[in-house]
Amino acid sequence: MAIELKDLTKKSENYSRWYNELVVKADLAEQADVRGCMVIKPYGYAIWEKMQQVLDGMFKETGVQNAYFPLLIPKSFLSKEAEHVEGFAKECAVVTHYRLKTNDTHDGVIVDPEAKLEEELIIRPTSETIIWNTYKNWIKSYRDLPVLCNQWCNVMRWEMRTRLFLRTSEFLWQEGHTAHATRDEAEQRAQQMLKVYAKFAEEYMAVPVVQGVKSATERFAGAVDTYTIEAMMQDGKALQSGTSHFLGQNFGKAFGVQFLNKENQLDYAWATSWGVSTRLMGALIMTHSDDNGLVLPPALAPIQVVIIPIGKPAQMEELDRKAAEMVQKLKALGVSVKYDNDDSKRPGFKFADYELKGVPVRIVLGARDLEKGEVEIMRRDTLEKQNVSVEGIEEYAARLLDEIQQNVYKKALDYRKAHTYECSDYEEFKQRIQDGGFFLCPWDGTEETEAQIKEDTQATIRCIPFDVDQTNPGIDMVSGKPAKFKALVARAY
Repeated sequence: MAIELKDLTKKSENYSRWYNELVVKADLAEQADVRGCMVIKPYGYAIWEKMQQVLDGMFKETGVQNAYFPLLIPKSFLSKEAEHVEGFAKECAVVTHYRLKTNDTHDGVIVDPEAKLEEELIIRPTSETIIWNTYKNWIKSYRDLPVLCNQWCNVMRWEMRTRLFLRTSEFLWQEGHTAHATRDEAEQRAQQMLKVYAKFAEEYMAVPVVQGVKSATERFAGAVDTYTIEAMMQDGKALQSGTSHFLGQNFGKAFGVQFLNKENQLDYAWATSWGVSTRLMGALIMTHSDDNGLVLPPALAPIQVVIIPIGKPAQMEELDRKAAEMVQKLKALGVSVKYDNDDSKRPGFKFADYELKGVPVRIVLGARDLEKGEVEIMRRDTLEKQNVSVEGIEEYAARLLDEIQQNVYKKALDYRKAHTYECSDYEEFKQRIQDGGFFLCPWDGTEETEAQIKEDTQATIRCIPFDVDQTNPGIDMVSGKPAKFKALVARAY
């Protein structure tokens, strides 16, 4: 609650602690009693719901349909694609029995040893295997293609070190899985979905992202290519915020998904998969928020405008009447608005609470100001207040929301630009990477060089950016060999 705001660690003092405290104090989530898992609280889930709603519409505009596939995956399915199982084996949670029974002292339960499964089941870490096992029943001819499915679900990846939203054993996400008749179609779909993610991040989350392709060691297990969007947090670290994978025919071959093509010849289906998760909540918080709490871009704020009355009991009836008019007009403009006339909380408490929760616009409906035909309005991104005419306040607030959306994006973009550097000297790089930032560095394309950078600095090659000229990348700063790419290198979450 807002009463605890004075105890919020300053971002400049301890960024990690600031983030952890803010997630809890802003009522977004809390640690669950199940190790590595979290409880997403109603306010946090309301933000995730808005993300879901927007993304779901964007997916469907490209022809994608929602479906649902089982949570439990037979162990044998994971062994069919070698790279895939190797990539996820250490993170899998395994179901071995299907029944409990009362213990001998009748004061608890034990696993019934007689109820052992013939084949263990894996709680899905991702669904490529179960989905492609299903697709083999759906796809017989080129006329059955493309198959464009998405599912909103939870997954389990056993994590030892967890942090709310950023890394938990169980998390919510969407995973798209598509099947195509040709390589070109599949590659185009993988890149198309990356662009959807980038558009969502920038236009709704107000988070600028770098689009690019992952190195071989960083790509998804079982993929031919992994495309990524990378965002910079306010501590200069990168956060992988969405990935789209071109899977080639790997899963088509592993699960025997064959079809008769237009030439009446058997071929294997081409695949993509792509996903974003509740990690986007972490990106939203860490990109924009400040020492007063959350700063939410209006496009994703559950409450875009809050109206708070200040007056004596005898004045409340008139304030309630005026607020009702304002609420009606704001809703007609498509604005999400809350009128908080709860008299059990003081106005100062409400101010701090809504600042903590990142509500973009606050309107104070004061009895004295109303007599002068004015109200006080405050924008959360800059904390600037001003008195404006009550006439047309609704249109003014709607315009202010658009301005705030643009401003929080510009602020984040300016920060990223100011902390993005070109560097080709390894000693200089090793010193400067300690302070964070994105570094564009010449890379010879070898795993050895990539591993050396990681060992020396804990930084990784985030991607080969699409928008960087790769015609003359220079000399690799580690090996001294001719570089194949200019790579984006950063420390990351």
